[in-house]
Amino acid sequence: MKIQWEYERKFLVNPAALPALPRGVRIEQAYLGFEPVVRVRLEGERGVLTVKGPGLRARREVNLSIPAEAARALIELRVEGTTVIRKTRHLVLHGGHVWEVDVFAEPFRGLVTAEVELRTPDETPELPPWVGQEVTDHPRFQNAALARTGRIPPPPPEPKE
Repeated sequence: MKIQWEYERKFLVNPAALPALPRGVRIEQAYLGFEPVVRVRLEGERGVLTVKGPGLRARREVNLSIPAEAARALIELRVEGTTVIRKTRHLVLHGGHVWEVDVFAEPFRGLVTAEVELRTPDETPELPPWVGQEVTDHPRFQNAALARTGRIPPPPPEPKE
């Protein structure tokens, strides 16, 4: 079991600007609840049950390793009407941080995001040239929101200078 504070930022990615990605791990995840967020995930053949507290940039998170068979069964018990998220996660080192680049499968094909976990909430990572607009503060880009809607949200308005 792992209990921690999670500090992260999330960005849309310009796939055409990405370098060749290292081999990734296939992820399948579904949601068992939304307040708090309760997620079950298969990462390759590893099962993980996660409970996340409220927040976008910083929140409490509890991760429990579970058998893959249990994760598969729990995915089937997801909240009715929600979509199973399928994606491939690639870990890319840039500027001293590991960036999690997620390439989504149907029905989210075309969506590519990158998240970076920070050591402190006020840390400012060096941004790779392939990241685009930041969506950290736009809840509709959280995976839980994608699972609820079953579609890619429109991009947020560009920030005013």
